[in-house]
Amino acid sequence: MLKVFLVEDESIVREGIRDNIPWQQYGYQFVGEASDGEMALPLIQKTRPDVLLTDIKMPFMDGLSLSRLVHQEFPDMKIIIISGYDDFEYARGAISVGVEQYLLKPITRAAMQKVLAELKTKIETEREQKNYQEKFQSEVREYEQFSRTDFFVKVFEGRMPVQDIYEEASKLSLKINAPCYNILLFNLQEKRTGENWGMESEGFARKREELLHYFIRYPENLVFRLNVNTYGVLIKGSSEQLPEVTSRCLENVERICRPAQEILQWYVAAGEPVERLSLLAECYSKANHLFAYRFLMPEAHIFTKEICHSAPGEAAGRIRDIDPAKMDTELIRDFILRGTMDEIADFVENFLGSLGEAMQSSMFRNYLTLHAWFVAVSCVEELGFSREELFGLMEREGLTPEGQYDAGELHRYFDGLIEKAIELRNRESDNQSKRILKKALSYIEENYSQETLSLNSVAGEVNVSANYFSAIFSQAMQVTFVEYVTAKRMDKAKKLLRQTQMHTGEIASEIGYKDPHYFSFVFKKTQGCTPREYRAGTKV
Repeated sequence: MLKVFLVEDESIVREGIRDNIPWQQYGYQFVGEASDGEMALPLIQKTRPDVLLTDIKMPFMDGLSLSRLVHQEFPDMKIIIISGYDDFEYARGAISVGVEQYLLKPITRAAMQKVLAELKTKIETEREQKNYQEKFQSEVREYEQFSRTDFFVKVFEGRMPVQDIYEEASKLSLKINAPCYNILLFNLQEKRTGENWGMESEGFARKREELLHYFIRYPENLVFRLNVNTYGVLIKGSSEQLPEVTSRCLENVERICRPAQEILQWYVAAGEPVERLSLLAECYSKANHLFAYRFLMPEAHIFTKEICHSAPGEAAGRIRDIDPAKMDTELIRDFILRGTMDEIADFVENFLGSLGEAMQSSMFRNYLTLHAWFVAVSCVEELGFSREELFGLMEREGLTPEGQYDAGELHRYFDGLIEKAIELRNRESDNQSKRILKKALSYIEENYSQETLSLNSVAGEVNVSANYFSAIFSQAMQVTFVEYVTAKRMDKAKKLLRQTQMHTGEIASEIGYKDPHYFSFVFKKTQGCTPREYRAGTKV
């Protein structure tokens, strides 16, 4: 039932409207009254009515002033002006502040019933559309759309001119213009054992959603997915605000993630603010460089220029003085198993750079060369490849573990060794992903018309976590799971609209939508016209 509040300075008129209108019969609840706008405002803020009835001429605060304040604070509230003044200027003023109706006294029950019925229909329609929009956005999860990720990757790699950035952003409905920008990268992974390897836990999934929802609540944040466990956030704002906003984002990542450290690994890095879109590639490069420190400083979680530059970096000149923690080969192993191709250069630079002057020792360089080789061999053999396969890939690049490398060449050796190991890792991952995808696509084809079909149900069918399945699906298909299923359902709906006389409700049920109104909403959202308009157009 909708709530209505009445503001009228003439008590006889106010009481007449209050007592002579059968509010409940019309679908309304009368929640309050006041004699002027000044007294009404706090009561309106308390009762939050759906409809405000207010006189236009009142002492202390008139109806237009009240309407202006109410419309600013409660833009969805419907306002009806009632007045004895048949004056165009009043009507024009009422329209300018978002008033729905302008009624002249004396008001008949029939006139009031007509207005209330129209508003009730309008409010219910708007709410239904809003609910459908929220449901649609929730299903689509804009921050995981492949098109959005692809756009940001091109921008950050410097492959898109500024004019093209604006044009592509407009196509994706991204408000990208701002005085200043910064980039955050964050990675979340569940701590797993052999016993719980497979489907992710509910607690981990809940924490990831909590963190993502924190960012998407604020319009200055544009969130996008980079890979299975890593997301990026483009933060917009003024040059004065951005450092504080960035700091607040880092604090909230820590606030959300630190209490759950027993179930998740989390890392976040922040770039340095830039004032031009053309400098976003530079900002991303710096953020990604800092992000690579998570492999070298796994006990840390937040990486900024200040934090990383203050960390111990220069080793002593003598080998016996080197801190073993700085050359922990488990760091190399961890990077081969979890790092990305884009991060190799930064990781190697940070890893070797932390060893300082000891790199001048040929004996030490030879030790690093061999030890890194054995670590890489161990990793690829665990993945089912042989050391001969890794050696062959390295040999093509003119790199072998028996080689003698100076300090500069050692960077190239490490880059090549890790790159080839990750290449083999990705090859196995791609094969596994193809097997999963083939099984998933077959299952979707057989079940896309079922209402119960969901990302979770398909992930369960192929025995992987929903997050992992979502990532590999969008990467392979270049659309998200929901976009893919929705497109299949819409194609089937169009076929049924063209070739049968089935009603919209029957078609909705046939392709997996329980609510025919929601089906119509999705159809218009994706096809640009209603099902009825599409059917009529195909018969022309």
